[in-house]
Amino acid sequence: MIDLRRRQTVLVADDMPENIELLRAALEQSYIVKVANNGEKVLRIVYSDTPPDLILLDIMMPGLSGHEVCRRLKANPDRRRIPVIFVTAMDALEDERLGFEIGAVDYITKPISPAIVQARVCTHLALYDQTRELERMVEQRTRELIVSRGQIIRRLGRAAEFKDNETGNHVIRMSHYARLVGDAAGLGSTALDILFSTAPMHDIGKLGIPDRILLKPGKLDPGEWEIMKQHPRMGAEIIGEHDDDLLSTARAIALTHHEKWDGSGYPAGLAGENIPLCGRIAAVADVLDALLSERPYKPAYTIEKSMEFMNLQAGLHFDPALIPALRSVLPEVLRIRETFADERGALTDLELDDVSALAVLKSTPSPS
Repeated sequence: MIDLRRRQTVLVADDMPENIELLRAALEQSYIVKVANNGEKVLRIVYSDTPPDLILLDIMMPGLSGHEVCRRLKANPDRRRIPVIFVTAMDALEDERLGFEIGAVDYITKPISPAIVQARVCTHLALYDQTRELERMVEQRTRELIVSRGQIIRRLGRAAEFKDNETGNHVIRMSHYARLVGDAAGLGSTALDILFSTAPMHDIGKLGIPDRILLKPGKLDPGEWEIMKQHPRMGAEIIGEHDDDLLSTARAIALTHHEKWDGSGYPAGLAGENIPLCGRIAAVADVLDALLSERPYKPAYTIEKSMEFMNLQAGLHFDPALIPALRSVLPEVLRIRETFADERGALTDLELDDVSALAVLKSTPSPS
């Protein structure tokens, strides 16, 4: 919630010292006042860790004009909501129209009246506070909905794993591996949250594979293998096509996690960057966990042997840019493997609570 008791900050930008002092005198009893005498300094202050709550901006300044400063601020998603009031001697109607068009919330002409400045600043700061509070409430509700949908998606992922009873806590581990690799590869926080929530759905299509094939203890014959290779398409059909980022990412992962960088994968034989990045990351996480885990047809590989395989497959099976990212997070991979080991039993609820899961990971010592 916005703290209305704190002193708000107003940035005064003007190249004339007398104008700065006049505006400072009008505002400093009620606000923290910061000053800048050129556009470049305005941007430095605004992009700092303590941006102002409102900007009083002169238009005619050396270097960057007030118009250009405003354009740059409004193009930045992190700062565009800061209200800008132009304070200028340019009083033609065309000047005012341009100021509003590029994003200013108000326009004060010089010479200024301190009372008018105080009233306009007070009004726009109050509106800004109300806007931020509404955005906070919407963001909180949106986050609650995202968490709920993420829980449902991960539960469906677990449903597929319960049918394929060889894989234990595979979906939990691989979703953590996927987020680690995505983080090391430069994905932002929102993309990482979506990737972590949707990676467990990668094998949801196995719900459509007959048990006689899915649970067959021996090697699949060619006909059975062709049926097994349909599970990515089945998974995409189960999820369906949606505009929603969460569900569209889940579908992309389900459909493409068996595609290979060199085009030899399935079901579509996609190659290179034609494979969605989320699918490429899921492929790395999925195969890595399979290598590190015991299966009826193989023992668990060591991390050294697993990484030898991953390195050899860079540029063949895997996006070569993702293997260095994987190498950089191996200590965290080992902690995840230990925390969510199959021997601990099915950790059905822990993986749904991202905060709890991270707390467990941080408290678990690295394996020697």
